[in-house]
Amino acid sequence: MSESPLVVPRITTGTVTGQPDFTRLPRYAAPATFAALPAPDEVSDLDVAIVGVPYDSGVSYRPGTRFGPAHIRNASKLLRPFNPEADAWPFQSQQIADLGDVGVNPYNIDEAITSIEWAMRGVLERSRRLLVLGGDHSIALPTLRALHAVHGPIAVVHFDAHLDTWDTYFNTPILHGTPFRRASEEGLLDQEACMHIGTRGGLYAPGDMDDDRALGFATVRCEEIELTGLTGAIEKLKARVGDRPVYVSVDIDVLDPAFAPGTGTPESGGLTSRELLTMLRSMKSLNIVGGDIVEVSPAYDHADITGIAAAHVGYEILSAIAPAVDLSSFRTR
Repeated sequence: MSESPLVVPRITTGTVTGQPDFTRLPRYAAPATFAALPAPDEVSDLDVAIVGVPYDSGVSYRPGTRFGPAHIRNASKLLRPFNPEADAWPFQSQQIADLGDVGVNPYNIDEAITSIEWAMRGVLERSRRLLVLGGDHSIALPTLRALHAVHGPIAVVHFDAHLDTWDTYFNTPILHGTPFRRASEEGLLDQEACMHIGTRGGLYAPGDMDDDRALGFATVRCEEIELTGLTGAIEKLKARVGDRPVYVSVDIDVLDPAFAPGTGTPESGGLTSRELLTMLRSMKSLNIVGGDIVEVSPAYDHADITGIAAAHVGYEILSAIAPAVDLSSFRTR
């Protein structure tokens, strides 16, 4: 008798359970986890946990990022086990599982942020590292609170069109434009090691940049990348971060709207997908303890362009975390 169609034929290398065997299972029929990776009941010890936070009560313009985690997962089904540019096996060299979504109160921001923090603390009790699928950018604050409890001050590498260090909107302190100000004020950040990359567009006043520096951030704006190239930006990034614990926070609007139309606050003149992926790939030598991919709003996406870009961002972050292993004899389609 043939195997039950409900059984997912997964690939195992050593002690690691990875993606399904796509020679025996069509990708479009794969589990609805990120990259069709295992669910938590399929594995025990975790190196990296993926968790979704379908929350967008902190947005200031176009809503819809509550549907971002499912959109990113759906777009991730074409990710393959070997990343040649990174020379990494992100799914076969480390045990990853998709823990599903955190359900939070969409009507009470304070309660939601607290719930996210305690959910992330629980994730970190089971996994050494985490990758969060958002959701709006306010979810970075509770995630950093949880990481700080484990690692102490965190170096944030923040890819975004915007600074997200503004003070308040409508006297509300925790929104998607404020998480890194709150994180700095709470002492969660290593103020000698944080950096924004890819910012552009207008500010409220020239003093915004002074305030941002006082909070502990250096900045590489898109204009600088255009003039000096990616190499200069990568060198600045590595020199500033060093060997500190790093949180990689990627607002998908760091990409130009041509490459990521499905987002809430698009800004013209952004990075290309290739530039962003190259910069993430350069972070392999860093001590990455967590990351997020936020602000994917599928209602504004076209042909899954933004979802595909976000899925590949996750792929490169997981590849940067992955240990070096020799799996040259491993083959799957």
